[in-house]
Amino acid sequence: MQYKHRYVDGTEADLPVGKVVCVGRNFADHAAELNNPVPTTPMLFMKPATAIVPLAEPFEVPMDYGTVHFETEMAILIGQPLKNANKHEIEDAIVGVGLGLDLTLRDLQSKLKERGHPWEKSKAFDGSCPLSVFVEPAAMGDLQDQQIRLTVNGELRQNGNSSFMLNKIFPLIAYMSHYFTLQPGDVVLTGTPAGVGAVNPGDQLLVELGDVLRIETQVI
Repeated sequence: MQYKHRYVDGTEADLPVGKVVCVGRNFADHAAELNNPVPTTPMLFMKPATAIVPLAEPFEVPMDYGTVHFETEMAILIGQPLKNANKHEIEDAIVGVGLGLDLTLRDLQSKLKERGHPWEKSKAFDGSCPLSVFVEPAAMGDLQDQQIRLTVNGELRQNGNSSFMLNKIFPLIAYMSHYFTLQPGDVVLTGTPAGVGAVNPGDQLLVELGDVLRIETQVI
């Protein structure tokens, strides 16, 4: 199934599918579990539109490059151009809130990092960003107080609150917009809490955002 930005009621957002701008190590507990230092400024990377697939549909993971890790993240859908944006502009530009999986080829990433090479191949491969449908921002409440949960085969693996983000959502998007113009249809991934781990074909996943979004899916 081709991915299109949609809302929970099934309506399609009148937006193209753009790039995904991501931040690494935005939860201290996640940085610690991978023995990574906490960066002093946001660590940004991107995934192309070809990385996006529907989260609610069974999705594939590559099996030829070593371990694939899941990283569950709050996703922000952008509806207006943002460049050097301020808080008011960002509030107006957010048209949806959802969930995404930042799938990571962890073994490949480690090898690339050891060599001092860029690690886009481990993060930006086709299908590396399953995205959920989106909730209208007005229905979300405080974005900085939302629980992000992932259950794998009935076992709760990730359970973190957006209040623990090192870079809060509005300042993070403002920072991103100083380097990359955010266009309508772009998505921002805001970092993952601790508990990341391997995902394998046959796994049953349940991803949840607060009490407003609940998506069941399967890895094939």
